[in-house]
Amino acid sequence: MGNREDLLAGALACLKDKGWARTTVRDIAVAAGVNHAAIGYHFGSREALLTEAFMQAMDEWGAEIGAAVQAALSPEASPRERYEAFWRQAIASYTANRRLWLASVEAAVQAEHSPVIREVMVRGMREGRSGLAAGLFGVAEDSLDSRATRTVGSLQLGLMSGLLMQWTLDPDQAPDEHDITDGLIALTTMITGE
Repeated sequence: MGNREDLLAGALACLKDKGWARTTVRDIAVAAGVNHAAIGYHFGSREALLTEAFMQAMDEWGAEIGAAVQAALSPEASPRERYEAFWRQAIASYTANRRLWLASVEAAVQAEHSPVIREVMVRGMREGRSGLAAGLFGVAEDSLDSRATRTVGSLQLGLMSGLLMQWTLDPDQAPDEHDITDGLIALTTMITGE
């Protein structure tokens, strides 16, 4: 690996270990095994590096979830089985990567004070909406219409954010994949009157 890749790996390790606010330039340089000046050279700032490391981790997370869902299901799985498999994997990830998910909450707070972080996170949310909608519909992202991304993708992203908080703060009472699906069905029934 080169310095850039080492820095990304070091920043991700620090995010998982210390969180966003407590990670220093020195921490990242030590974890990456490079001089701290390399951060400025390759990324411009600690915030830009942490943001890129976080976004890379989210991209990898999305690919892992998709692959895990596909591996866990037979081709004959029903839409409900597929949806619940997604949530089962997402919840397992929330539990296994708790510190990374906490860092995502910290990053959102940091975005309020940093236009660079905000821009990267907004781009990540837009990509997330599109990726989530494509995954739910089982189609390529470039074949989605903007309405599906704005509605289904946005709703799924909102559910993920809210459920992340529940699983982070109150895991004993947080809903499992069956509760989530049952809740959506009950809500849909109430809205449609069917």
